[in-house]
Amino acid sequence: MKLRLLYHGHCFDGVASAAVFTRFYKERIHREAEVNYGGLLHRPGNLFDLNLFDGDENAIVDFKYAASDKLTWWFDHHQSAFLTSEDEVHFRADRSGKKFLDATRKSCTEFIADIAHSQFGYDDAPVKSLVDWAHIIDGALYESAAQCVELKEPALQLMQVIEADPDDSFVETVIRELAVKSLDEVATSAEVQRRFKPILKQHLETLETIRRKAILENGVVRFDLIDEGYEGFNKFIPYYLYPDTTYSVALTRGSQRTKISVGSNPWSPKPRTHNIAKICERYGGGGHAVVGAISFRPDEVERGREVMREIVEELST
Repeated sequence: MKLRLLYHGHCFDGVASAAVFTRFYKERIHREAEVNYGGLLHRPGNLFDLNLFDGDENAIVDFKYAASDKLTWWFDHHQSAFLTSEDEVHFRADRSGKKFLDATRKSCTEFIADIAHSQFGYDDAPVKSLVDWAHIIDGALYESAAQCVELKEPALQLMQVIEADPDDSFVETVIRELAVKSLDEVATSAEVQRRFKPILKQHLETLETIRRKAILENGVVRFDLIDEGYEGFNKFIPYYLYPDTTYSVALTRGSQRTKISVGSNPWSPKPRTHNIAKICERYGGGGHAVVGAISFRPDEVERGREVMREIVEELST
């Protein structure tokens, strides 16, 4: 029995979702299943190569829906869960009892654990720490911006490795280990800590670059990291540096995409009044009401800058 499990790549909640689903599937569905993983990233155009559905069963966790009859299991918690209205119709017509969506959930990991426990009799007690941290990380329920920027807790160090280490095979190793070990065991392991050290150095350099380049106006902090070559950054840095901002808008570029990241400050003295997912959806992106992103081709930097200006202007009103 072969299971193909696709998950939101280089994302703590995506990795944790894959680990919890693996535990559930092997304990309650097919104990001897061979699980093969694949990380999915948001990119312009079609998100799915349907040839990826090569298992006897195929699952997607923490990522958009795929309207394929080969898709057996699906869990998501994003407001922007469907690429097209046809995809949503396909989902609504499903009667398998194995596809689930709840956009009110802070994390997909928590959602999977809850459904697995309540509907399939899975004992979710062994993954409580992993579920709790996914809830904090994906729900941005930190004590402060400093907590998630200073990265003192092992779980947050693992988060940074998952997000920043380009080695997909190592991220898969993390999933396999989280499926059989505790979060603390994995996060404090010698290999995770070895990989964390250079990532921490890069993180601190990025912090100083954003400090130098960011501009705060009308409750929106914006910065463009294209020239610096940073593919990503800790999304709470803007709120660490500018605690009074309400929103952040940033532009980065990697090998696969030019990306606009849009976020809202959980600790802002002025409440959020815009739905970020709806803004991003207009440009082919998506996310949640509080955070979202848009992807363009790597060569569409000027288009990215144009859209970034439009979003900054909208959030400033």
